[in-house]
Amino acid sequence: MRHTSPLPAYDRTRDLPGLIAVWPAELVDTSEEGRRRLIAKLRRALRAERRRGLMGHWTYDLARHAQLLVAFEAECALACAGDGGSDVRFAVRRTPSRRLR
Repeated sequence: MRHTSPLPAYDRTRDLPGLIAVWPAELVDTSEEGRRRLIAKLRRALRAERRRGLMGHWTYDLARHAQLLVAFEAECALACAGDGGSDVRFAVRRTPSRRLR
């Protein structure tokens, strides 16, 4: 039996405006540079949301955090597929983990 996700598939024009501040031109820009900028915005939003969660801030939203992660992973996958997987270090670059004191 196949497991199907109850969530609809990721749609850039539907999902991104509710998650991050983007211009309509940024939504339709599928160039490599446009994807880099969009992935950078998603990375910053994820980092801020993660920081709010770790601090226990009252504005932290688990659903938003999950949606940001889905959007980030989908955009990275699209960037990898669009380049044929050749040089997409920008898409999967991770920051080194730091221990909390």
